[in-house]
Amino acid sequence: MSGKDRWLLPEGIEEVLPADAWRQERMRRRVLDLFRRWGYELVRPPMIEYLDSLLTGLGQDLDLQTFKITDQLSGRMMGIRPDMTPQAARIDAHYLKREGPARLCYLAPVLRTRPDEFAGSREPLQLGAELFGHSGPESDVEILSLMVTTLDILGLETLHIDLGHVGVFRGLAAEAGLDVAQEAELFSALQRKARSDIEILLQAWQVGTVQKARLLALVELNGDEAVLPQAEALFAEASEPVRKALADLRAVFELARRQRPGLSLNFDLAELSGYGYHTGVAFSAFVPGHGRAVAKGGRYDGIGKAFGRDRAATGFSSDLRQLLGLLPAAPEPATGILAPYDDDPGLLAEIQHLRESGERVVVRLPGVSVSAADLGCDRELVRRDGAWIVNKV
Repeated sequence: MSGKDRWLLPEGIEEVLPADAWRQERMRRRVLDLFRRWGYELVRPPMIEYLDSLLTGLGQDLDLQTFKITDQLSGRMMGIRPDMTPQAARIDAHYLKREGPARLCYLAPVLRTRPDEFAGSREPLQLGAELFGHSGPESDVEILSLMVTTLDILGLETLHIDLGHVGVFRGLAAEAGLDVAQEAELFSALQRKARSDIEILLQAWQVGTVQKARLLALVELNGDEAVLPQAEALFAEASEPVRKALADLRAVFELARRQRPGLSLNFDLAELSGYGYHTGVAFSAFVPGHGRAVAKGGRYDGIGKAFGRDRAATGFSSDLRQLLGLLPAAPEPATGILAPYDDDPGLLAEIQHLRESGERVVVRLPGVSVSAADLGCDRELVRRDGAWIVNKV
């Protein structure tokens, strides 16, 4: 690398400059205060740990997203966390070991080998909340409501929520007698909503007429609340797991509708992001003008089994860095007090008093000619009649 290129950072990695860094920090505090008011306890899992622990259970799906290095002390392979959900599950199952529900939250950087979207960051600032130990629709709706409230306090108010349930697809795939490889191939085609590809696959696998029609119907089952009764009618004679999944989905929908009547709730039974680890209702939040979900969540029961405790679990996560990128970068007004450099005891006492009261005070260093505005100050300390007072600039 030439000298002129030494300042370049790896693709998907970027520095956060002062204005944006403070903006991120203000929003971070706002989110964590919200989580605390809802009863969620903050955890801070390690950034790096042994690979066999990091990729246990749910973490297996994150193998390709994990940076791997060798520990110089032990010689063992270590991984840099790409997601904190599995770590939170380990804390609940292995360390807290509570009998009743546990509510945990986190907000910190993670590192991924590839960005989730074109030109995206490989160092998301992941925020999330997890509710362990309760399997009913009430906990799913609590997490859904907390996700919506989080996005709302950050300024993303026009939200559309897509609801789905991985049990519908899993049940239909089992009905059709698909093996693991066939299910994975069909899943890929379904995510593209490639109806012709799906038809070719089902024909090649000689799937029965009824089962084929049901699987093809998933492509079209997306839209407003009219989709749910349509799905219930189409799958009225389907297997019990499919009917139970739809009943669970209806329970979550009706409870969410009662608790947040103004929320835009839609359905997409082919949207199966997180399919590898979700076990029940899944939901995604979208905003106008942005094609990808800005937050995702859902149920993933049994995550604690790998850590010795089989616990019900539901949660959501998002990327604070991405969320702030969707908001207009409104400049913060300059607020602060510029103080002269002087060892006058009265001045030093006044500066200390102002700072302790919450004011931002910047001292103009000797020999430096800068204005109050240059230092982000809208007031200044001046001596008048032997006393130090604050004047507007």
